[in-house]
Amino acid sequence: MSARLRLEVMDAGRMPYSEALDLQHRLVEARRENSIPDTLILVEHPPVITMGRKATERDILASRAELDAAGVEIHRITRGGEATYHGPGQIVGYAIIDLAAHQRKVRLFVERMEEVFVRLLERHYGIEARRDEEHRGVWVGNEKITAIGIAITRGITMHGFAFNVSPDLSHFSWIIPCGIRDRGVTSLEALTGKTLDLEKVKCQVVESFRSVFGYRES
Repeated sequence: MSARLRLEVMDAGRMPYSEALDLQHRLVEARRENSIPDTLILVEHPPVITMGRKATERDILASRAELDAAGVEIHRITRGGEATYHGPGQIVGYAIIDLAAHQRKVRLFVERMEEVFVRLLERHYGIEARRDEEHRGVWVGNEKITAIGIAITRGITMHGFAFNVSPDLSHFSWIIPCGIRDRGVTSLEALTGKTLDLEKVKCQVVESFRSVFGYRES
């Protein structure tokens, strides 16, 4: 890993999931052709449930009528894992990164992504978070605050993380989050009891991501 690596950060604002997925695919091809540097897309989604490779219909607890009434889309995708919810108040990060610069080690890459949030929570909020060898992601106690799930296509990563800043936590009751029945989900707002500036938190995410992965400052 070299401190000379460059990371392009793209803030896509609020974007439908299908548009963000198309954007990822285009950027993966561009990264493979080396026409762009490693890129981190930051985005918020309207309410959506994504189904990873291990997900089954049993992972969705809400009825189709209930989800339709709430305007929730469902997408089957190529990342690992089960069902995940995305919605407003959540910072979703899609990492379009050439693994060759990160020792081509998937496990190490995922652990670094988890470390981004372990460090961020401790540094900026005094919150002790941890990773779990059995259940990927970042945890505060027995509640997940950041979900992690990636896919790799010919050495280029896509998908990434979903960091709960201030989402409606009741929406997670629509699914069995990441297939885990005996643990909960939390958010930064729930843990701090404060109303948070999402744009400020995005800056903290970028700062921590650059630091952990060894990218130079822009």
